[in-house]
Amino acid sequence: MDVLKIGNYEFKSRLMVGTGKYPSNEVMVKALEASGAEVVTVAVRRVNLDRGSDSLLDHIDPKYTLLPNTAACYTADEAVRTARLAREALETDLVKLAVIGDEKTLFPDNEALLEAARVLVKDGFTVLPYTNDDPIMARKLEDIGCAAVMPLAAPIGSGLGIRNPYNIRIILETVKVPVIVDAGVGTASDAAIAMELGCDGLLMNTGIAGAKDPVSMARAMNLACEAGRLAYRSGRIARKLYATASSPLSGVIE
Repeated sequence: MDVLKIGNYEFKSRLMVGTGKYPSNEVMVKALEASGAEVVTVAVRRVNLDRGSDSLLDHIDPKYTLLPNTAACYTADEAVRTARLAREALETDLVKLAVIGDEKTLFPDNEALLEAARVLVKDGFTVLPYTNDDPIMARKLEDIGCAAVMPLAAPIGSGLGIRNPYNIRIILETVKVPVIVDAGVGTASDAAIAMELGCDGLLMNTGIAGAKDPVSMARAMNLACEAGRLAYRSGRIARKLYATASSPLSGVIE
């Protein structure tokens, strides 16, 4: 079975989805189901983590593996504290580590990201860091013990798709841990392209939650992720400048 392995975890689905920006909790619940995802992210600094107290978590089926994230953290210390809070509240060692360096672009602060990642890895977390599409940074994150790397495809929420597929391909050649594209996927074709490059998975929120029909888009992303992975494993034909006949004449008896 073609499972996604992250640290000690295994998942059948390679699509991870977020829980923010939906028009209602009811729509979110239906979209999560349509996505086929097994991993669902929650922004620790933006939600009430106490189930049973009108929390977002009350609407998330326990069947999902929760991936707390440190969104809205701008320093390494903030990110570490937030991750530790999530571990206590949600009883998980998983964390999507984000340390933001700029309010306008929401690009990561790589120095602070490495600092926080070192602390959390030593603290026993399974760290999935949100980073830029820099192969050197991806290698550094792997070297300090991160369980995966999560390069952005484009700025968070931009929907621009894979802006630099060549860097993503180099990252795939550089590290051995799973490469999960995070941020920038706007539609199903973006998801398929990422998976056809050989990425191990996708994480998205706005591309689904911000669609006119989030539930249908969630299903589209599910199918695109699966199709892209299957295409990658199948091996595409080589690109050629000129035509090659589908039914060649060589070997035909006249």
